Amino acid sequence: MEEKAIIVQLKDGNHKAFEWIYTTYWSQVYNFCRLYINSIEDTKEIVQQVFVKIWETRAFIKEEENFKGFLFIITRNIIFNQSKKKFNEDFYKLSVLNAYSSSDIQTEHGIEEEIEVAQLSEYINQLIDNLPPRQKEVFLLSRKSHLSYKEISTRLNISEKTVEHYISKAIKHLRQNIQLILIFLAC
Repeated sequence: MEEKAIIVQLKDGNHKAFEWIYTTYWSQVYNFCRLYINSIEDTKEIVQQVFVKIWETRAFIKEEENFKGFLFIITRNIIFNQSKKKFNEDFYKLSVLNAYSSSDIQTEHGIEEEIEVAQLSEYINQLIDNLPPRQKEVFLLSRKSHLSYKEISTRLNISEKTVEHYISKAIKHLRQNIQLILIFLAC
């Protein structure tokens, strides 16, 4: 069947036409994503988002235009948005952890900023105190003692994967709870 006819059927909501497009283009979209995304799971998630977007925007697809080009523009945009989101999350994590790791408040900040940093640091300390004991120990060895995952795993006689898991969970806990105090401090 000709691709233009399939696009027309897709626009009409035909699931078989969508399946054909999915089957035909899945590996190409996947391979394109792998050029930019290292994680296989993230790649699969992006590919799924691409085809969901195709289905959601099917009414706007023009059968006379290059569908493959349209498909890769959507893919590129989703990769870009995902990368931007990941960059912002990583920057946010780094900012929070730097605020926590910084043991002394710099004097060039105004008094209000010093109070905000002190409040944030105190709140982060409370959040860390609420972590499960082993998770807290691993997190503090990493962030306060600046030990590597390997050094922590040797010291505590646990695997590096376990260390990574504890730190990841601790950061997730901090990120989920820190937003509340940041909103409060912004007021």
